[in-house]
This record gives sequence, C-alpha cells and structure tokens, in this order.
Amino acid sequence: MLYYIFYSLSSDYSFLNVFRYITFRAAYSGITALILSMVLGGLTIRMLRKFQIGEKIRDDGPQSHAVKSGTPTMGGLLILSTLIASTLLWANLKNPYIWLVVLAAIGFGVIGFLDDVMKLKKDTGMTAKVKLLLQVLLSLAIGIYLIYFDPSRSEYATRLYIPFFKEFQPDLGAWYLLLIVVTIVGTSNAVNLTDGLDGLAIGPIIIATITYTIILYLCGHFKFSEYLRIQYIKDVGEIAIFSSAVIGASLGFLWFNSYPAQIFMGDVGSLALGGVLGTIAVIAKHELLLLLVGGIFVIEALSVIIQVTFFKYTGGKRFFKMAPLHHHFEHLGWAEPKVIVRFWIIAVVLAMISLSTLKLR
Repeated sequence: MLYYIFYSLSSDYSFLNVFRYITFRAAYSGITALILSMVLGGLTIRMLRKFQIGEKIRDDGPQSHAVKSGTPTMGGLLILSTLIASTLLWANLKNPYIWLVVLAAIGFGVIGFLDDVMKLKKDTGMTAKVKLLLQVLLSLAIGIYLIYFDPSRSEYATRLYIPFFKEFQPDLGAWYLLLIVVTIVGTSNAVNLTDGLDGLAIGPIIIATITYTIILYLCGHFKFSEYLRIQYIKDVGEIAIFSSAVIGASLGFLWFNSYPAQIFMGDVGSLALGGVLGTIAVIAKHELLLLLVGGIFVIEALSVIIQVTFFKYTGGKRFFKMAPLHHHFEHLGWAEPKVIVRFWIIAVVLAMISLSTLKLR
C-alpha cells in the first residue's frame, strides 16, 4: 500500500525514490511489524486471559512446567496479524510470490487455529491424520503453482540445487513436487515439536528467517546470484519484505514469550511459522539447505522419531529420558533458560555455516 502511494510520487519528490529499493522496504517492514507486535502484545494477552484461552500442561511432562498452566496461548495470532499487516503496507502486491507466502501463512495458521480451538473445547486437538492431510493439501497447492503455473521458473522448476556443488543439479521431474510437500509439511511439524519451552522455537525461527532473507535478496539480485553461482530467480527478492516482517513480528512476540513466558504461540503460530519457513526455502530453491539452517528443528523432530521407534522395538524402553530433545536436557538437570540459550547458540552457528555454503561451491 505504502509502496504504491509513495513510489508513484517519486517523480515529483526524489527522496521518495527510496521506496523502489527492497532493502529500504524490508527494513521498515520489520520495524513496523516489531512496533505493532509490541503495542498489541499486552492487549492480546489481556484478551486471551479474558476469554480464558490458557495453556493446558500435560501430566506426563516435566513437573517444573506445572506453573505454566493457564498461561495465555494462541499468541500466534499476534504474530500472523502483525506480519501480514506490515507486508501489505510495504510490499509490491503485484508480485505473486508475496501472495503465495501470505496465503501459506494464513493456510497453516488456520490449521493451527482449528487445532488450538479443538484442544480448548475437548482437551484433544485435531487428529494427526486430519492435520497431516490438510498440511499436505496446502503444500501440494503451493508446489503445483511453483512447478506448473509459474512461467518464470519453467527452465529450472524441478531442478534440485545441492549445497557445496556448482554443477550437480539433478532434474527430479515430478518427484520434485514430493520434495516440496515433504519440506513444507516437515518444517511445519518440526517447529511445532520444538515449541515446548519459553522462547525456544521463536529464537531459531528468527535466526533461520534472517538467513533466508539474505538468501532471498541474493537470489533475486542478478549480479549477486551470478557472482555466487546460485540460481537467479526473478522477483523473488520481494519476499524479503515478508520475511523481514516475520522477523519483526517474532521479535515483538519474543518480548512477551521470553522466560518466564507471558504468552505462548500455540499451534496457530508454530504450524504457520514452520510452514512459511518451508515455503520460503522452496521458493528460493534452497530446500536442502533448510536441513542445516533449521538444524535445531531437524534435531528435535529426529529425537521424537528415535524415541518412538526405540520404544516400539525394545518393548517400552526409552532412548532419551524424554522427547523432544529439550525435555531430555531438562531431566538431566539443565535449567530451562540454559536449554533455550544453548539451543539458540547452536542455531546461530548453523546459520553461519549455511551462509558459507553460498560461496563454498
């Protein structure tokens, strides 16, 4: 909205020419989302308390978490509303990628919202099969558009770009659609599993999104992409306005979600942010890099898979003291803030290594 209002006036007022630059609009998109989330955060918490929308702590979880019972949840609504509002203000709304990521955020947010509401009403949320089906259908729609309905990607739509390799770019054909679905659905659920401690999930989300914001800008810049020997993707740089809004909204939410948390994001937040991160990785054609950028989420998801598999085939024995992995460390005696900060440190290191792969080819 602001892009159209002020950029159209740049011919008369030269200083408004800054609105043509993605870097300028991305910076202020993030700032706008941050301010909105900070301003609306307190109101959101009061409204959630008024309607008694509080977290229900499982009996089989760590005993130290009992004090969290009743903490307002579904704070993901704050994240989604502020990042979408900021995106609509600062982005070029004629860019189809903007609408694709916005619809991904809304779509996965709706799935999470329905799950949260069902948990509040009858203690059990949406069944795993129904949730997975809805996620797969939404991811399929995103993948089908990118592969078959985006003419600008026709030459490389199904190629897989592998970190550290310049020339090895296998064409997966129709199998690439499966990769898109696995990437988006897997990331959405992995973030959801990680969201178990105050600020644990939102920290790596911010770090991973910063990483992909840089990647998006480089992929959408012809000279930078040519220099780094990465695929140039026309118009993809505009998504940096959206991803910057994700960062700003997440930082604002972290203000209230840091230990001890005043609000939790709920599935409406974790499923949406995970789905958005996966969608951005797919659009930027850096899907495999997400295994490294989002390494914390991968590790957390793997810990659950290992625990369930080990339990099943050993007749009830546990590989970890508790899964996901962050609970294992709590049982080892680590204080919650220590687990959180150390996971954040690992996320930063993984992000730095991920960015180095852009040059190490």
